[in-house]
Amino acid sequence: MNVETQIRLDKFKPRSYQLPLCKALESGKYKRLLSIWPRRAGKDVVSFNLMIRAALKKIGVYYYIFPTYSQARKVIWDSITSSGSRFLDYIPKELIVNTNSTEMKITLTNGSLIQLIGSDNIDSLMGTNPVGIVFSEYALQDPTAYQYLRPILLANDGWSLFVSTPRGKNHLWELYNIAKESDNWFCSKLSINETGHISLFEIEKEIAEGLISQDLAYQEYFTSFDLGIEGSYYSHYIDKMKLKGQIGIVPWEPSFKVHVCFDLGVRDSTVIIFYQVIGMTVRIIDCYENSKQGLEHYVKVLESKPYSYAKYMFPHDIKVMELGSGITRIEKLRQLGIRATVVDDVSVVDGIEAVRSSFSRIWIDEKNCAKLIKALENYRQEFDVKKKVYKTHPLHDWSSHFADCMRYLCISLPKTRDGASAEDIDRRYNEACGGPQSNLPNIFRTDLPPY
Repeated sequence: MNVETQIRLDKFKPRSYQLPLCKALESGKYKRLLSIWPRRAGKDVVSFNLMIRAALKKIGVYYYIFPTYSQARKVIWDSITSSGSRFLDYIPKELIVNTNSTEMKITLTNGSLIQLIGSDNIDSLMGTNPVGIVFSEYALQDPTAYQYLRPILLANDGWSLFVSTPRGKNHLWELYNIAKESDNWFCSKLSINETGHISLFEIEKEIAEGLISQDLAYQEYFTSFDLGIEGSYYSHYIDKMKLKGQIGIVPWEPSFKVHVCFDLGVRDSTVIIFYQVIGMTVRIIDCYENSKQGLEHYVKVLESKPYSYAKYMFPHDIKVMELGSGITRIEKLRQLGIRATVVDDVSVVDGIEAVRSSFSRIWIDEKNCAKLIKALENYRQEFDVKKKVYKTHPLHDWSSHFADCMRYLCISLPKTRDGASAEDIDRRYNEACGGPQSNLPNIFRTDLPPY
């Protein structure tokens, strides 16, 4: 590499608070690195430059992953930094063999390949062999992307760098707690107090002008996990449930039947929630998620459980006809032995309110339903970047499938009522106390002693 090329590579000058991360990755000591920095602290500028240098040192495939493909194009591929430089200009042109704008792929002269992708299309990486990955805005990504790629990195002695700001206590929170306690991880969590890249006066000005709320400022600039997610529908309710002990060990009661609620996905995830209604209490005991599977698969999942089922709740779009078979999904389920109950077609807004109104009577098993709990904490309104306000509809991401299923469950609760009359209740009480023949005249009973 000639002097001029090296000078161009060195035009990126990391700030003092960015240096520990740079040294940690380039030293080769750490294969797992986590950087939780405030808004506008240069997370992607640093990470992209570190990836360039890694790709020049070791020939291989390198992925820069964002939550979505469009976000990767907006933030890196088409973006200009605050200093007026294009992100891609950090790579000297003489080191580039080919640039593929459609696939956002760059091939370097030494044979290394750098590609920008979205974790929403992680299947596109099937069969690939990366040696270095940056997960940008990891708090907003589908965590299964890392789970899928982790074994490949281990096999290649590769590295992964996670950069993000907090978004409540989700999978980033869990990763942070692992990283800060492990000697094998480099962990950097900084607030505006440590970085100093923006003055407190500017932050207070943004709050005063209504550009950002107090809660969001603590999350974005002070990297707080504790304030939940701005625009979250359910996070405060989940916090209250945890304090009241409504989220914990919720065992299956074999003497009561189990109801099942579905959120059916075609290309997206399908979610199943298993719950029991005992009196006025709703006990959510289990949940299941999968994608790109037929109805037969989910029926087998139901059969694999030890539960005795009562009602099967499905959204109203179950009546839609499938193109391949020419029959509706509700007819297909009937053929598979499932008698579906269709949930009332209620607006999303009214459904969200139904969930909020139902939380006081709901108990959730924290082990079997961990992903459901996380999803409810992270289900939130979509943010309009231009207008700086939250939109009236929810953001569609990994959490929305669980939240939709929960919405159907709460809307359908009136359909799961026992409906027993006073006579039925008396009969059950007598049978419980005196046996199944207690309601018969003694002359017809066979369970009495012969005297």
